[in-house]
Amino acid sequence: MASLNPPVCNFGQRASDFDLLGVDGKRYSLANIAGKNGLLVMFICNHCPYVKAIKTRLVNDCRELLTYGINTIAIQSNDAENYPEDSYERMMEEAKLFNFPFPYVLDDTQEVARAYGAVCTPDFFGFNAHLELQYRGRFDATGRHAPEQNNPRDLFDAMKLIAETGEGPKDQIASIGCSIKWFAQESI
Repeated sequence: MASLNPPVCNFGQRASDFDLLGVDGKRYSLANIAGKNGLLVMFICNHCPYVKAIKTRLVNDCRELLTYGINTIAIQSNDAENYPEDSYERMMEEAKLFNFPFPYVLDDTQEVARAYGAVCTPDFFGFNAHLELQYRGRFDATGRHAPEQNNPRDLFDAMKLIAETGEGPKDQIASIGCSIKWFAQESI
């Protein structure tokens, strides 16, 4: 299984709007999900070992970020026909199992992933209150491994800084994960 690293942060890039169905049956857009101090847009899925390795800590961090005025949305953009573990039904199960404190939405056309330039799962986009990109980095240094004691919380610390100052850290390390599973291109 090959892993990918997304590009570095393009500071100031505006968040792309979306209108996506959540596993709770509601529709979500920038207007109804952005927090007063910012928004974390993350591309995740159910089957990726990188996401599985951090999921419990990610849920806890996102719950704590709410206290800083940072909302989160998780977007699943993988081809669920070829990766059935990422189906809408399995997304509903995952959100319930882990008690997600954020909407888990389906990008069934993959248009939102393309608009953001997402390349892997997990891929994190941290926006300030003006919906300007301030973080495009890793969750932490663990990758698919268990964290060591006193493990730095790269994503959490960056989003907390964004909530407090409106700006992300200048030094960021790219995330690592599995490639987004794009739909097969039709042959001509």
